[in-house]
Amino acid sequence: MDYGKFKFDAAQKAKESRRKTTSVGIKEMKYRPKIGIGDFDTKTRQVIRFLDEGHKVKVTIMFRGREVFHPELGKKILDRLAERVEGMAKVEAEPRLDGRNMVMVLAPDKRAKQSAAAKGPKDEENGAMPARATQAPATQAPATEVAKTINATPAPSSNGGGAAGAEGVPTGGPAVPIEEGT
Repeated sequence: MDYGKFKFDAAQKAKESRRKTTSVGIKEMKYRPKIGIGDFDTKTRQVIRFLDEGHKVKVTIMFRGREVFHPELGKKILDRLAERVEGMAKVEAEPRLDGRNMVMVLAPDKRAKQSAAAKGPKDEENGAMPARATQAPATQAPATEVAKTINATPAPSSNGGGAAGAEGVPTGGPAVPIEEGT
């Protein structure tokens, strides 16, 4: 065996080993204690995408002002996030308070992902979608009652009680009741 062939084989082995390695980065997602439902869902989708790509995710809850005296709010958000990604990730570092931030680290769980992939095709065949709780608050009145209330009370006018307001809607005068069924 000559030296040139030896160098070539060593270079090929090094190249092959580099190709098989995967670089695992740490991505970070920042939440706030008073985060809205839509923002929470959007950020959680990004966390799920990072985990699917094989990255670890550092989740940070940032407290401002008096919020730092209520770490249970941040813990509740992190617990909800951990519950949401339970099938595809494991909690590598439990939530802990670090100054004004609460930090938790999630790592992709390959075994859970494989078992979910084995169960996944059955759900896709039936067209099953994950259930989301989208329920209107019970305090909202039906639209017809709201319309009756709007027409029953004349709006104050800023133009001296003229015939029409800024939007061209009559502001003064008697209210016209809405007849249902017509």
